Parts: sequence; structure tokens; C-alpha cells
Amino acid sequence: MPTPLAHALVATDLDGTLLRPDDTVSARSRTALGRAAAAGARHLIVTGRPVPGIRALLADLAYTGLVVCGQGAQLYDAGAGRLLRSTTLDREAADTALGKIEAEVGAVFAAVDQDGADGVTLIETGYRMPNPTLPAQRVDSRDALWAKPVIKVLVRHPELGDDALAAVARGAVGDLATVTMAGPGTVELAPYGVDKGTGLTTAGELLGVGAERIVAFGDMPNDLPMFAGSGLRVAMGNAHPELRAAADEVTLTNAEDGVAVVLERLYG
Repeated sequence: MPTPLAHALVATDLDGTLLRPDDTVSARSRTALGRAAAAGARHLIVTGRPVPGIRALLADLAYTGLVVCGQGAQLYDAGAGRLLRSTTLDREAADTALGKIEAEVGAVFAAVDQDGADGVTLIETGYRMPNPTLPAQRVDSRDALWAKPVIKVLVRHPELGDDALAAVARGAVGDLATVTMAGPGTVELAPYGVDKGTGLTTAGELLGVGAERIVAFGDMPNDLPMFAGSGLRVAMGNAHPELRAAADEVTLTNAEDGVAVVLERLYG
């Protein structure tokens, strides 16, 4: 019998990881992913972006596999173009959570990612999108954020840094939501108990790949649950200190094709 592939699933974050700073996937990374596929490994994108925010990228990559989106709240079949699973954040709980955060640190600015494969990102006055390339619609009031079901809330503070805001939010929110820090200017509230780790586990089960055969790449604390469910954990050279501390190895930065460097070694 052939020896099972040691790393049968390549799980990659997008922003700050597979994507270069200009939001593209380099030719070197594409070639490296092709080598992994030729060796029998599958590629699984695990991202905080909601489905509408990655469709163009998936088409550019000719990606037809499963995608874990929205910090684990969504599981999308890119080949079929349909949402397989989605977990929404209770809107009353989300509004209460924002109130609890504001009771600790003063006014914050919020945005939401709506549920569904065609959900819209809504931002209230004062909220600035951390990635200006992603589409969003501005609303006049916070109440308007809750017009339709949402999968997560994004929170920004005019003065506090991301780590400080995330720490305060975790203490204030409790079991109303899962709090994570997903990138510069990106503290998020997801459905309680939902994260990239739960999304990766679900996808791995559907693909028949156990945690020990997964190699995961990430750069921010929201990737920690994904690392916990992977056999080989690789932090980018530009990664947050928390993720670097949890990694088995640290590769080069996303600007230096750090994902490709490791894939070339594993599958070259």
C-alpha cells in the first residue's frame, strides 16, 4: 500500500498570509500550491472574510474546493457556488455585547457582515474599513446594522490598539460572542463557540483528513484555533507574537512568499 501523505491538507489564511500586501497571490505561491496538489494534497482557504469578499479571488485562483469563511461561521463550496453551512450571531446579543464594550472603553465604531452568500458588509458612521479593497455600505445608525441576520461584528476604537481592545472585549462580552483579533484594525465578534478551528475541523471531517495531517499557515491571533487543530503550524514572518509563540516554525513574510517557501520544502 502507498504511504499516506504526511500533510494531506494545506490550510491557509488569506490576508497577511497567502495574499501579498497588494492583495494578490504571487506566481511562486501559485506554483507551490500546484506542486502540493500534484503530490495529492488539498488546499483549504480558512479566512475571516465573508463569502462575497473572496469570490473574485477564488475565480482568479480557479479554486473549486471548500472554503471556511467569516472566522468559521460559513462553509462554502466554491465549485458548486453554494453555502453549505452558516452560523449567525444573535443580533440582540451582538448589540448587548457592543454596549458592554462601550461601558468599559467609551464609544466604538462597528460594522457587520450579513449572513448568506450574497450578504453585504454594513459600516456605521465613523467606522473605517481596514482593507479598503473590500466592498461595504455605510448606514446612518447602529440599529440599521441589525436589519438582517449577521455572521459577525467588526469593532474599532478611536484610540485603543487592537490588543487592548480585544482584551477588554473578551472580559466584557463573556459568552455573548467569541472575540478575536484578525488583523490590524480588526477586532471581531463571532457566534459564541465558533472560530477558525471549528470551521477547519468541520471541513477536515468532510474531506476525510485528520488534524495530524493538516499543515496550517497564519499570521494573527484568530488563527490560533486553526493551529490547535493542525499537525504542523507555520507562522508568517510578519505574524503577531501570540501566533509565533504557538507555531512549530516561522517562515518568511507574506511579502516574501513565506507560504511557498514551506510548500516547496514539503512537496518539492
